[in-house]
Amino acid sequence: MEFLILYEDQVRLFSFAGVLAVMALLENLFPRRQRRAPTARRWGVNLALTAINTVTLRLLFPLLAVEWAALMTTHDIGLAPLLGVPYWAACLVGIALLDLVIYAQHAAFHHIPFLWRFHRVHHADLEVDVTTGVRFHPGEIVLSMLIKFATIALLGVPAAAVVAFEVLLNATSLFHHANLALPRAVDRVLRLVIVTPDVHRVHHSTIRAETDSNFGFSVTWWDRLFGTFRAEPSAGHTGMEIGLAEYRVPAQQGLLWVCALPAYQNPPPAGR
Repeated sequence: MEFLILYEDQVRLFSFAGVLAVMALLENLFPRRQRRAPTARRWGVNLALTAINTVTLRLLFPLLAVEWAALMTTHDIGLAPLLGVPYWAACLVGIALLDLVIYAQHAAFHHIPFLWRFHRVHHADLEVDVTTGVRFHPGEIVLSMLIKFATIALLGVPAAAVVAFEVLLNATSLFHHANLALPRAVDRVLRLVIVTPDVHRVHHSTIRAETDSNFGFSVTWWDRLFGTFRAEPSAGHTGMEIGLAEYRVPAQQGLLWVCALPAYQNPPPAGR
């Protein structure tokens, strides 16, 4: 675990780049759906958002999640040190509870109108592939970081567990957003525990009842426990329409338009 703290930046960078490259290769070799939107433009916008988000976090936060966790641990802040929880248990329970918080946060971003303004940038993508897994508005990323800070401080999650969770979160997001056709038998077994591409793709349906399902990022347990799990889209994976019904015009997919989207209560004009 200490290795994760010492080499945090390298571990996160190589794991992100490695999973992104592998998923991009696999989804092109074994695609689940035929692409309908221009790939080059979509990838440009989605990866540009990733770069903007990285810079935004570095500029706004002198400490990121791992440094914050180390600071909290140094001062024995949080439930884990208060209750004398063993280090190994604090790591395992911390990762599980952080995942639960991410599930709850995701559901909140769907059901609270102000938060949905930011999160709909993720859902406005007209396709779902590996780059959709990093397509988030900077405002959502900042709010997510504040929620993560509060959770770490409350629970006293060790820094090594935070690194492991961040790597897991990034890897699973890239995996389950991939346009990847898994063998049905493999998917059937994996989805008992893990969020597979077919499980998460339902969440990107234009049908709101399907959009408001399958909120989990790494495991399907939370959705099953809280009754938000949906096994299949009503139109099937190859027939379902992806994105948001109100954002179908290609002009609504540019980087500037996407960044400005939260400022509008209703869809802005397509020319902006």
